[in-house]
Amino acid sequence: MDVGRELPEVTLSELDGVRYLHLDSIWVQGAMRIAKPRVLELEYIQRMMAWMLWRPAAELAQGHAVQLGLGAAAITRFCHQVLRMRTTAVELNPAVIAACRMRFRLGDDDDRLTVRQQDAGEWVREPAHLQTVQVLNVDLYDHEAAAPVLDDEGFYAACRGVLAHGGLMTVNLFGRHASFAASAGRIAAAFGRDQVWSLRPTREGNTVVVAGRGVEVPGREELLARADNIEKRYGPLGLPARKWLRMVRPLPAPIDAA
Repeated sequence: MDVGRELPEVTLSELDGVRYLHLDSIWVQGAMRIAKPRVLELEYIQRMMAWMLWRPAAELAQGHAVQLGLGAAAITRFCHQVLRMRTTAVELNPAVIAACRMRFRLGDDDDRLTVRQQDAGEWVREPAHLQTVQVLNVDLYDHEAAAPVLDDEGFYAACRGVLAHGGLMTVNLFGRHASFAASAGRIAAAFGRDQVWSLRPTREGNTVVVAGRGVEVPGREELLARADNIEKRYGPLGLPARKWLRMVRPLPAPIDAA
């Protein structure tokens, strides 16, 4: 862990029944509807769950789900409390972990939940974690929400390394920011361009990229069936899976490609 790194302070705000987490700035780093803590409030967080489309219904909630960057613990709560998966969250800032425990309904560690205070780049490079993860959610932005903290090809290669065969990663990127194409290209270099897809940007400009390790893409009818199943089971909690299907695209080839 980089013990010399100065970590931002955590602040909270509330508006219209929603509690927000900030890191020493006005930018929202996470949110929870206080009366419905298991509902995924932010649109980009909902789209971070698009990995579910690539998972067969019988395996949807099986295996190990890992979140790099805790935010307001929305994905961690969902994987642990709703999907009931074995869930690990990796977060460098102890103040974020404390806020999630006290104000964002993140329970104590148990036999299915582990929260690690650790640098995410170190976690994905630990040999013990190789090919142990079925679902990896990466949301690592600085306190000003300007750029990913970890965004090099070596990091994404390590992310691929922790995925078991058929495993999936989702990454939050700013789709309308000049760095999106470069970040997506690094992901494609690590995973193979045929294993990378993106969703359309949200209104705020977040684009979710999905990457797989040896994932077989089902046909359209199977994808529709999976989307219907997801909406039937989890739609009220913020998972409009049929809408995701309309916005998923293969990653486009580089502009300078021959």
